[in-house]
Parts: sequence; C-alpha cells; structure tokens
Amino acid sequence: MAPIQGLLRPYHKDEKFALQNREPSSYNPLYSYRLSRGEKKQYVQQYGDMYFLRLAKLKPVVEKIAEEDWEDFEIAGEKAQRVDRVLDVRQGQLCWVVGTIYMDMPLKPNILEDIGKEHWIAGPPPRHSYFSADIETQVMLEDESGRLRLIGQMLKNNLLVTGVIVAVLGTENANGDFEVLDLHLPELPPQPKRWAGEEEEEKMDVDQPRKKIALISGLDISGTEADTLRISLLTEYLLGEALDDDDRKEASTISRLIIAGNSVASDLMLNHQTSTEDGKKAGNRKYGYDAAAYNPSPTEHFDQFLAELLPSIPVTMLAGERDPANASLPQQPIHPAMFPHSRVYASANITDPEEVEEPAWLDSVTNPWEGDIDGWRFMGNSGQPVDDILKYVDLGGPDGSNTDGRMEVMVNMLRWRCGAPTAPDTLWCYPFQDRDQFVIEHCPHLFFVGNQPRFETHVIQGQDGQQVRLIAIPPFHETGELVLVDSETLEVGVVSFDVHDPAQLDGS
Repeated sequence: MAPIQGLLRPYHKDEKFALQNREPSSYNPLYSYRLSRGEKKQYVQQYGDMYFLRLAKLKPVVEKIAEEDWEDFEIAGEKAQRVDRVLDVRQGQLCWVVGTIYMDMPLKPNILEDIGKEHWIAGPPPRHSYFSADIETQVMLEDESGRLRLIGQMLKNNLLVTGVIVAVLGTENANGDFEVLDLHLPELPPQPKRWAGEEEEEKMDVDQPRKKIALISGLDISGTEADTLRISLLTEYLLGEALDDDDRKEASTISRLIIAGNSVASDLMLNHQTSTEDGKKAGNRKYGYDAAAYNPSPTEHFDQFLAELLPSIPVTMLAGERDPANASLPQQPIHPAMFPHSRVYASANITDPEEVEEPAWLDSVTNPWEGDIDGWRFMGNSGQPVDDILKYVDLGGPDGSNTDGRMEVMVNMLRWRCGAPTAPDTLWCYPFQDRDQFVIEHCPHLFFVGNQPRFETHVIQGQDGQQVRLIAIPPFHETGELVLVDSETLEVGVVSFDVHDPAQLDGS
C-alpha cells in the first residue's frame, strides 16, 4: 500500500510545520424552547389548549391564502362561501372552512383505554406504525365548535397528520361527510434575510476563508462496545491531527460542531435485579436507587470526547431521545453536571437565558433548537417529530424501516409551520398555555433532523422567495458519517469514517 502523502515517512527534527488556525463563527442561539422553572413550570393544565392556541395562531394565515385562491371559485354558478365554524357547514352548500386535522387511527395509543385497563396487565410493545390497511383511517376537521368528517381523493394526495391546520373547500353530502375538493396549508413562514442586522453585516468579511459547520448525530457512545476507534478517528479529524496537510487545512475550516442528539447509548442502566455474592437477589435500596445498577461509562466516555474537542472547536449539543434529559418535548438542555471534565467550557447558568451574556464554548441546548450561525437561521431536532409523523402513513414495510418519506415529512413540517404537529396527541410534550412554541414563526435557511436512517439533503423554494436547505443526518454509530455545511453557500458534503476488520481482508 502506498503511503499517504506526508503521513508515513521519517520525522526530521529540523522540519517546520505550518500552523493551522481555526476561524471563529458568528453564533447567536435563540432560546425559543426554554421552559420556565419553579412554580411556573407545572403539568396541571389541560393539553387541549395547545390545539386552540395553534389554531388561533395559524387560522388567519390559512384564511388569507384560501381567500385569495377561492375568492372567485364557483361550481354551476354557485360561489364558494366562507364558514367561520365547522358546525356552521350546511348540507349541499359549497363552502370552505379552517380547522385542525384529527386522524382517528386503529392502532394509535389511547390514554383513556390505558387508564381503564387493569394495572397488572403488561403494556403493549412499541408500535412502528398507527396505520392499518385493514381498517379505514377517518380524517376529521375540528375547531372549538366540534368535528366534521372529511372524505375525498384530495386527502390521499396530501400528507396530513393530527394537529395540522388546514383550510378545506367542498360540500357536505347526505351522510354528513364533507367531501373535500381542494385544501390549503399555511405554507412556509416569512424568512429573515441573512445578516439582517447592520451590526452583524459589519462583521462579515468577504476576505475570510470559507468556513464550515459540522453536523453529527447518533454517536451512541456506550463504553461497553468496541466503538472507541471510530470516535478516535472522528476526534483526530476534527482536531486536524489526521492525514496530510490538505486534510488538516480543511479540518481547520470547521468553525462549529452541532451534535443532534442520541450521544449516549441506551444501556445506561444495567439489570436492576442484581445478585449478591452468595447468590441471593439484592434487596431494595433506599429511595429505590441502586448505585450498583448505574453504568457511568457512557457519560464518562462522552465527557472525554467533548473535553478533547472543546479547547479547539465550539460545540452545540442537542438532547436526544436516549440522552440523560427529560423525555417530553421540548427536551431541556443536558445539564453540564453530567460532564465533569468538559463543563468548565459550559455556561454557569443554563436555565435562565436572560442572565447569559454570551453563549459558552459548550452550548447545551434544547431539542428542538434554533439559532443564527454566520448570519443563517438554523433550526433542527433530534428526530422524534419525524419518526412519529411517519407512523401516521403507510411506510411500506412491517418494521417501519422505509426511509423514502422522510424528506417529504421535513418539507411538510415547514409547510405546516409546526415543528411537532402530533404533539401532544401521540408525541410527549409540555402543556403550553400561553402559546404553542412548536409553531414556526420564521422560516429557517437550514433545517436539519438527526438520527435518520440515511443521509439525505434537498433544497426547497417557498412562494415568497424562501429557500431552505434540508438535511437528514444519519446516526454516526451505524454509518460513520459526518455532515459538513459550507457557511457561505450552504452546500453540503459528507466525510465517512470506517474501521476495517482485518478478519474480512483476503490478504491481497
């Protein structure tokens, strides 16, 4: 095997090496999904208020789009009339109305049924899909007045899930069903311009070298599997310690690393029913806590990984489904106390954004998250909203492994103007009372979703000139892929890390 240029050669003590400097990036995190603390944070309120808040926010947007398109719509001389409420629809009248979609699906979890069951019955296994080809899915449109069943081919031509705000045009038939002829979504929200503020515009220097933002997800650091070699290769690459001068120079252009969740493997807890030395089962521990059942290796290895990177590169860390954070959305930042070695780079106050003057080098953020990097508006999550939305549609496989619909879901999340439409119906979330924080008020320039089966990217155009780069980030633990985004053009590239098994080589 021929040596890589400059890598496998003798070292000369008089040899000089070029010093590589990492260019800093302009970084302004937005604290859109931070929850209140203390007495203000409570779960006694009803979740139904979220749907009313979402409808109140997006109804004027959808009404404006529908009114412009259907103003002159008529059939057989009858013009379409606007109806304010769902229950005001009259049979045979050509009209349009705005409401919230509700999907009545046979396999969808039902909290009332779960409460009514005997407590000793074991819970059902996780469902890969709520869709069933044997039982028809009923689509409803609801508002504060009631519900109306929707039918028609138009529903099959559009991706709809519970929680989406739509305007539907049609007539009510003799059976009381509303036959949809056309429908409208809120579409993409207004998009802020890059470097919208004058102060930020002055910071932009066209003579600076091209910078890149690295995106990664699904590190799944376990501490029990032989996954340290691939993590070591990733660390060396990001620190500019690998390969030749050109690769080290390219690594120096990476100005920030974004970790999109699932950094720690799910085997944090070992078997609780451990046995004592004499073979007997250990008794219950005080307060139900058993220190012997906790496995600190995953967080320790992840802490070491961060501590190696942070002196050289800033890190934005989202919480994920398997990370040590709250399970319901929006997941709050992983507390720096979990990382004794790297927490010196974190902010002293992660709970009150108003007291933080500038973001720390290790920025532990919420999931979902949004912020400005080099003038671009970034928005992303760790994958739970996309995974839950795909349970509402026919995935084409018994295990829900089909990946073809994920870009379509990401596009529709922006068109719906909602980052988690199925919350709180089938996706755990906090019961907001003042406003639905999952409503997308500003269109991002880049929208990423972590922990997806494979890498995908696409660029979409909005009706008002919006342009959004979509990125599906694969789990690094399975694919070894790191996504790089050009901070000037938002063009995307992938760097793959692979460890070959010598047993698989044929010796040639």
